[in-house]
Amino acid sequence: MHEKVLVLDFGSQYTQLIARRLRELRVYCEIRPCTLPDPEIRAFSPRAIVLSGGPASAFEAESPKLPGAVLALGVPVLGICYGEQLLAAALGGRVEPGRVREYGPAEIELLRESPLFDGILRVGERARVWMSHGDRVTALPPGFAAVARSPASPFAAIADEERKLYGVQFHPEVAHTPIGKELLANFCFRIARLRGDWTMAAFRAEAVAAIRARVGSGRVLLGLSGGVDSAVAALLLHEAIGERLVCVFVDTGLLRLGEAREVVELFRGHFNVPLVAVDASSRFFAALRGITDPEEKRKTIGRVFVEVFEEEAARLGPIDFLAQGTLYPDVIESVSFRGPSATIKSHHNVGGLPERMRLTLVEPLRELFKDEVRELGRELGLSEAFVGRHPFPGPGLAVRVLGEVTPERVALLQKADAIFLEEIRRAGLYDRIWQAFAVLLPVRSVGVMGDRRTYEETCALRAVTSEDGMTADVFPFAVDFLARVANRIVNEVRGINRVVYDVTSKPPGTIEWE
Repeated sequence: MHEKVLVLDFGSQYTQLIARRLRELRVYCEIRPCTLPDPEIRAFSPRAIVLSGGPASAFEAESPKLPGAVLALGVPVLGICYGEQLLAAALGGRVEPGRVREYGPAEIELLRESPLFDGILRVGERARVWMSHGDRVTALPPGFAAVARSPASPFAAIADEERKLYGVQFHPEVAHTPIGKELLANFCFRIARLRGDWTMAAFRAEAVAAIRARVGSGRVLLGLSGGVDSAVAALLLHEAIGERLVCVFVDTGLLRLGEAREVVELFRGHFNVPLVAVDASSRFFAALRGITDPEEKRKTIGRVFVEVFEEEAARLGPIDFLAQGTLYPDVIESVSFRGPSATIKSHHNVGGLPERMRLTLVEPLRELFKDEVRELGRELGLSEAFVGRHPFPGPGLAVRVLGEVTPERVALLQKADAIFLEEIRRAGLYDRIWQAFAVLLPVRSVGVMGDRRTYEETCALRAVTSEDGMTADVFPFAVDFLARVANRIVNEVRGINRVVYDVTSKPPGTIEWE
């Protein structure tokens, strides 16, 4: 029932960001591949269409083309980067390789007034934007006018105001374009005349009704991990079907310090959600014995989790549905223009489980991005401290214990990690950091503590900031803060005698950080 915007994906690395920015404006949108047939585009009934960027060249014969329905529908269209070039090429303009490529920050100058820039720039004013292109529009189609230019792009923004067709050579969806969100808002509200009726309160009511209609009188099983996604799914399902939801929480022994107890107390004690808690830590540690390869750890944890989960499910009596906390990025990846993801999640949220258990799948969060799930969690009564927690890897601390995973090494990491996060909260920095955690390295070093020599483990600390979870920069802690944390860890965690801080801007591939 919501006003919908269709985002056609032409292969850009930023396509998901377009949808996220529109959702932040309370505009409901969905991403579909640019190969979507015309009948399906019409059936979607979009109020506006956004064409993403992409790596192809619009003048090449094999490049993705503009579906005919995009223009035939007569709705406002915004082409971004390749989307602008495609729009120009389809309507009689010309696109050619640029003499100078534009990658990174650039500056545009507004040449004429346009609703796209209302309240943002006046004619002659300039703004910083983010470019990522080698080709450029060199001749405009009939009916179009140049709205903005950059040093390397004479048509950095173009418009056919009568048909409400717009193109920008830059990327308004990325954080590096400060005017981007305002530009997208102008497209949605000034040009497409949308209301912005996508709210979590509305989604909550609609989702509850949809769950009841789908489940009927059946029973639903959910694997509760303690993470935000499964927690929000559990509360939404519980509101919809009450006691016919059964949650199974498997304690792998690889969670943060005290987290297993907190999960049980919160969901069984506070929210009265039916919950079966299983301590299978010894089973996981036995299976992980001698394994050092990170991917093998993941697969082992996934296998053992399925075994434990199925055993517990068999004790619960008849179950009709299996619920999973699938999010919209997972859905997008499965239908991406670039093809289904070649990377299959190998932690405990494993694919194929519904088929193995012969259950019908229920995915109540599949329309939501992560930030929307957090907002829904607040709507359902989860505390800010819970919904605002830093992301945690599915395999738990197994991928943050480099080398062999043992109960002793995990216990060391749990204590060090808890001290690090405690000091971050005490300093008022937790919400400024996207993710912070400790890692136990496969390195032992000699040290002297007191009057005796020690030969103990080395702990690494990592903290990053991120606007969107797609890129990350190291958080610049003050030296005295790091000294205080290191001092506490060395003094309070017997078995660690050295602490280092990881200052790389991209995380090591062996450490889970997503």
